[in-house]
Amino acid sequence: MSNLIYEAVNWNKPTSDLAQVFWDQQWKQIWFPEEIAVSKDVKQWQNFEQQETYKKVFAGLTLLDTVQTNIGMNQIATHTTDLQEKAVLTVFGSFEAIHAKSYSYIFTTLCTNSEIDELFEWVKKNEFLQYKANKISDIYNRIEEGNSESLWKAMYASVMLESFLFYSGFFYPLYLGGQGILRNSAEVISLILRDESIHGVAVGFFAQNLFKQFSQETQDELKVWGYELLLDLYQNEMSYTDDVYAETGLSPEVKAYIRFNANKALMNVGFDAMFPEEEVNPIVMNGIRNEGSTYDFFSQKGSSYAKAKVAPITDDTFQFNR
Repeated sequence: MSNLIYEAVNWNKPTSDLAQVFWDQQWKQIWFPEEIAVSKDVKQWQNFEQQETYKKVFAGLTLLDTVQTNIGMNQIATHTTDLQEKAVLTVFGSFEAIHAKSYSYIFTTLCTNSEIDELFEWVKKNEFLQYKANKISDIYNRIEEGNSESLWKAMYASVMLESFLFYSGFFYPLYLGGQGILRNSAEVISLILRDESIHGVAVGFFAQNLFKQFSQETQDELKVWGYELLLDLYQNEMSYTDDVYAETGLSPEVKAYIRFNANKALMNVGFDAMFPEEEVNPIVMNGIRNEGSTYDFFSQKGSSYAKAKVAPITDDTFQFNR
């Protein structure tokens, strides 16, 4: 039997900047999909012409949330040494599981069993979806014990997933919901988006603190690695968007939204934006909550999605009682 000394997490003595804030805010946002009356969308769904796109968008999100639940948050939490940060990441993983289950709740409400089975087979066969799942998972699984650089890479990949790759899927339900189409299903997405906002900011903040510990040479190398990864994921995301949105004619607008969120993901980890500013569909930018605005990560009140995502992390970001 080993004689290791195990340490208990002590929340009475802060050891991690803002871990308590992230913990508290996530639990304030707790929700369950069954609380949303998705059944009210059934009548509209029966006459909705782009059912295949809608189903595939949600199926793709389900896979990414499954990866984040079962691999991402678990692996990062396992190798994070700060016990308070570890606890926060574990809680985040639980919410990712809620997200993944939420899509099945929508499928169960709107689709037949055979349609659902076909959809999950499509997930396994779509090359672009599988590519990004494999790319992110490989980085998670390559974290080495005691190797801070590999841990930082996993945190960076996590932010890219939650602040960037999810948004090709979020676009469609927000776009439709903002026009009063399948609004209750879109409400589920707005709640998920609210959680992903805090996850991207929190993990990005932890990654920034870790990044500061590296030498300038190592920082430069990691920046190159980070931008190269983003470009690789971006190119795949362009192909995925063309594939999934082929029948809608919305691909150009989805791609603008993807680039917008890629820049926000970079800002979450403290890097400079990569893509030029461009106009993004205002319906999607406004979201659907509170008469045209989504929740942000620092408030139970409605606030514009743009405000929640644009601001880089500074001390003012965490002044919640303004």
